[in-house]
Amino acid sequence: MSRHVNIPIFVPHLGCPHQCSFCNQRSISGSEGFCLSALEQTIDRALATVEREASVEIAFFGGSFTGIDRSLMEEILRRAHRYLESGAVASLRCSTRPDYINEEVLDLLQTYGMKTVELGIQSMSDPVLSACRRGHTAKDSVRAASMLVRHDFDFVGQMMIGLPSATPESEKETARAICELGAVGARVYPTVVFRETPLCEDAIRGVYQPLTLSEAVLRTANAVEIFHAHGVPLLRVGLHATEALNDENTVFAGPTHSAMGELVESEIYRRKICSLLKREKKAPVLRILVAKGCTSAAVGQHKSNKNYLCESFGFSRVIVEESEALCKGDVIIKTEERKRVCT
Repeated sequence: MSRHVNIPIFVPHLGCPHQCSFCNQRSISGSEGFCLSALEQTIDRALATVEREASVEIAFFGGSFTGIDRSLMEEILRRAHRYLESGAVASLRCSTRPDYINEEVLDLLQTYGMKTVELGIQSMSDPVLSACRRGHTAKDSVRAASMLVRHDFDFVGQMMIGLPSATPESEKETARAICELGAVGARVYPTVVFRETPLCEDAIRGVYQPLTLSEAVLRTANAVEIFHAHGVPLLRVGLHATEALNDENTVFAGPTHSAMGELVESEIYRRKICSLLKREKKAPVLRILVAKGCTSAAVGQHKSNKNYLCESFGFSRVIVEESEALCKGDVIIKTEERKRVCT
């Protein structure tokens, strides 16, 4: 199976009608702006580092791609389409807002071979969207996603955790809605408070309480469990790690851990193991079987899951092993009578 490679092209704030309370795209992407004249150079430079067998995709991230001035958007698409025609890339992807999807836009995207459209849904709660100054409603998200699916685009839903006025239940409802709307993938972003944003001003005034890392992990895991249950792949959990995320001049508060996805998966493994333990007899040794490559997530960062199981259930030893017979996310546990020291 060929490796999938994205060539990200960031278009920060291009096409955005206003600034959402949480948004500072330049800080999030690490990109100061978009230069049309450098587009091919950026793509060619990336292609030069990719093996010939790879499946390459040009991905336009950052702003609201379909809200860009029509002449500029069409010129970008025209240049990207040349790479499709030559076979240098296999597909095109863009991210946009739900209220910037209509028949005209979809016809244009299809003309130039766009395959995947990611919608920044963020929340399916209208009070949350209003509190974030998002500028669209949940109904707009339903309409846009339905149009994408009807026109045979691959629809990916993006959502956020810990937005103003959001609750764990409203976040779970958002995850469920994205699945039910036919998403083929999802991205989940715990809210980070960037400086020079209205949300930062609210945090400073005490109107908004940023998530702690532990809160972000627990609430994100709630949403990720729903995507797992519906078979919707997670393309990303947490913001992409950049130097800006570790810069106190850029980030005011919020969960910026570089391994957010792994922390969330570890939390989900912990929940599964604890649930299975309710049906097992007590014994000093716990043996856990997981799929190949999943040991790290099951053990937890710095052995957090193993330590938790020892402390909470009294195990003297927790053993995690891999089994080729299991699929990712599967867990089998067995308690044993052998007494050893917990390691």
